[in-house]
Amino acid sequence: MPISRKKLFSRSLLSILSLLVLASLKLAEADNPEAERPNVVLIFLDDGAFDDFAPFGNPRYPTPHVETLAKEGRSFYSFYVPQAICSASRAALLTGCYPGRTKVFGAHGPKARGLDPKFATLGEVLQQNGYRTAAFGKWHIGDQEDTRPHNRGFDETCGLMYSNDMWLHHPENPEYWGQWPLQYWENGEVTIDTVQIEDQKMLTTWYTEQAVDFIERSKDEPFFVYVPHSMPHAPIFCSDKFAGKSETGLYGNVMMEVDWSIGQIHQAIKDQGLEANTLFIFIASDNGPWLSYGDHAGITRFREGKGTSFDGGLRNPCIIKYPDEINPNTISHHAFSSIDILPTVCHLTSTDLPENTVDGKNVWDLITHQDEAKNPHDYYAFTNGKEFQGVISGDGKWKLHLPHQYRTVAKGGKGGMPGKYVQAKIDTALFNLVHDPYEKSNALEIYPEVAQQMIEYAEKHKKMFFDE
Repeated sequence: MPISRKKLFSRSLLSILSLLVLASLKLAEADNPEAERPNVVLIFLDDGAFDDFAPFGNPRYPTPHVETLAKEGRSFYSFYVPQAICSASRAALLTGCYPGRTKVFGAHGPKARGLDPKFATLGEVLQQNGYRTAAFGKWHIGDQEDTRPHNRGFDETCGLMYSNDMWLHHPENPEYWGQWPLQYWENGEVTIDTVQIEDQKMLTTWYTEQAVDFIERSKDEPFFVYVPHSMPHAPIFCSDKFAGKSETGLYGNVMMEVDWSIGQIHQAIKDQGLEANTLFIFIASDNGPWLSYGDHAGITRFREGKGTSFDGGLRNPCIIKYPDEINPNTISHHAFSSIDILPTVCHLTSTDLPENTVDGKNVWDLITHQDEAKNPHDYYAFTNGKEFQGVISGDGKWKLHLPHQYRTVAKGGKGGMPGKYVQAKIDTALFNLVHDPYEKSNALEIYPEVAQQMIEYAEKHKKMFFDE
């Protein structure tokens, strides 16, 4: 039956009205940049291990919240930090710069200068783009007035300025560390002058409660919340609600509480209806486990641990969730580094990069597995303390160690007391991380062309940052 002119007119009018509505919505979005900018949650553990959580490892304690996050996001098995020591790793994450550029090496103590303010943090660049920002946890990249987090781009803060073992109950050198009280800070003020055992037990809970509260209060504007947990850095503690829960010892209890924390923060995002527009990043550690602490440290399948340049120190899993952009319940073996987080987040949030030079690059195409996406880096460099020790190819396939000494555990500790390290040495070595991820077989003479290319990368990096 032919359609009447009246009906045709009505349909045309509806189409025109629909187009006008869509156009007005587009204009509204253009006038309201907050509608397009995702929230960012970044969780970073301290001295964790590759196999601490399922689905990456098979721990004897449950970690359901990390498993849920993995099912709803993408798990990255080749995520690297440029140095396996606390302060250097944290500065690299928040600036996108190598330790060789910022000169933040090793682990800084109380009252240390830390990160030079000329290097912008992720908090500062997002704050300048209209984000509400917060940092709840262990800072450890500066303990002077202008280098603490409340002056480095974070609107709200709480936590420790340095590692939780730098206190009067240090198992090996309490007289030295007792010179400075381990303080708990909130928004630029000391609220606990001398942290004690009962306070340590509450750190994970306090950071979590602050993060959840911040999310609830910030739901109507774009926000960035950074949660660098103090645990499971020794000495390890958990709250009473997790004491004995794992039935595997204190380390299991601690990891169950950290898993709970991740779940609480993740659920807060869902409860506020923010899931679709939130980039959720969970990095399982700033470096590998502190192996000398034995039963108070995690387990990594890779060689060595914290304080070394083997993959047991530099490599830990990462989960990234961003609905509609990242396919859920997927796994990636593409390599990328913590120095890439800042430029990638800046890309996704339409935020200008800092004025200072940034070494990391936008790897969003790699994270989202775009067709033919390749890592934009020729190599990633790694250091230990102030010593440049080698490079990893951008595709994560090859790793070159320059000659250096490293520590290895001679006897593991027990019950919170550290064991003993001895010194070992590695000469120039090339490892194929695809076929030899545990760095056992030196392939230097088998692949001379690859070795030559990697040596050239190393020489280039050394000339840029260490030949002064």
